[in-house]
Amino acid sequence: MNEGDNNLKILIKGNRIITLKEFYREELRARKEMASMSFEEKIKALIALQEIAFHWGGRKDVIIWQSP
Repeated sequence: MNEGDNNLKILIKGNRIITLKEFYREELRARKEMASMSFEEKIKALIALQEIAFHWGGRKDVIIWQSP
């Protein structure tokens, strides 16, 4: 990528338009936030994703862990 690529604009969820540089900055912030979560919080997030997969996909063979 060259310097001009940082000025590229992209459309994200919620019809927001941001620059590529802003997108990468937000991605880094989100990764740091997830890294600081406790193990228990990460497991709860995983269980929530399993429940979404179970209901959204219509598949009944998806395993949902029990909450700790």
